Amino acid sequence: MRCIVNGDVVLSRPLEGPLSAHIGAFAAWAREQGYALRSRYRQVLLAACFSRWLGQQAVGLRRVSAEQATQYLRSRARRVQVHPGDAPALRQLLEFLRREGVIPAEKMAAPRVTPVEHQMRDFETYLRRERVLAQATVGNYVPFVRGFLTDRFGKGRVTLSRLCADDVVRFVQRQAPRLHRKRAKLLTTALRSFLHYARYRGEVTTDLAAAVPCVPNWSMTSIPRGIPPDAVRQLLASIDRRTPVGRRDYAILLLLARLGLRASEVAFLELDDIDWSAGQMSVRGKGERRTTLPLSAEVGEAIAAYLRHGRPRSTSRRVFLRIKAPIRGFLDQQAIGSLVRHSLARAAIEAPSKGAHQFRHALAVQMLRHGASLTEIGEVLGHRSPQTTTIYAKVDLDALRPLALPWPGGGR
Repeated sequence: MRCIVNGDVVLSRPLEGPLSAHIGAFAAWAREQGYALRSRYRQVLLAACFSRWLGQQAVGLRRVSAEQATQYLRSRARRVQVHPGDAPALRQLLEFLRREGVIPAEKMAAPRVTPVEHQMRDFETYLRRERVLAQATVGNYVPFVRGFLTDRFGKGRVTLSRLCADDVVRFVQRQAPRLHRKRAKLLTTALRSFLHYARYRGEVTTDLAAAVPCVPNWSMTSIPRGIPPDAVRQLLASIDRRTPVGRRDYAILLLLARLGLRASEVAFLELDDIDWSAGQMSVRGKGERRTTLPLSAEVGEAIAAYLRHGRPRSTSRRVFLRIKAPIRGFLDQQAIGSLVRHSLARAAIEAPSKGAHQFRHALAVQMLRHGASLTEIGEVLGHRSPQTTTIYAKVDLDALRPLALPWPGGGR
């Protein structure tokens, strides 16, 4: 006797076991998440088999947990070939049932917090609440400081008052040579931040931050490498805007190329950030700062085309969503970098770099060559410090050459 679940998933036998009353809701959820019929069939079939096995083992609904799922997969492997997606599918089923309150939340033993981790939690809180640093910056600082404290105190008690300048210097001297110059510079910045924090807390009375050795990191040693305008035009022309993914990628690339947005600003852009009547958009920059930028007709039309004819149905407020299930916004800015990298490869374009930041450099160079001031460029790119923008002062070599004085005695 066949069983039809959620109107389109057809099983060969009726549902049995403690989960049978909830499998239909799970199938509906999978459909809302954008899973194709074939994937939903696999998920529902596995849920039905798991529920039947639970009934055979006399496991009640409130006793269902990840432990039973593991035992079931072992039992299943003795009878049939286990599909690679079986374990993730069961995890999704259990997560769905927990969200719905059908089964109890998984009880997990609280991990023992080491003295170093206790310090890291307090330091992270300080960076976020007192310094109001972006999460990415916090994520960059913490591993270096954790390594420093572990190197000094190991697994024992962390007594910051016992730190001395020699501890700081020796750690930097050992670690810095192993790192790229920019990473070494970040290491010293993180340590200074932590040592300022320790003094702020009163646990360190001397200015140990002054003992952190300097890492050579001369500013403006190289010209920012921006993707050439011809390459931008070639890249945009290569996108197939007849498909949903093409409409999405075209709109994303336009935001990078025309507005110079950071990858994170594109990834986390929300529907409410766009004011269509005013023709502008609000962008979340570093440190959660908001910047209002004009929405050009070209960019607005591309976003509108994606929203109308490419964006999957979803309750998410993010503008740009994944194409594959589960349908949701991008987890982080790395997805935008990956999109740029694959688009460049598909169009066979040799760009200066593979990431999204080259579009910001290209926009700044174009603005400079069209007469924009460094202040105007900094405002568009959302630079907090004017010093960040001054790197573009050395870009327009053609404009600087007429100002060069001839070498005395002529060229040789």
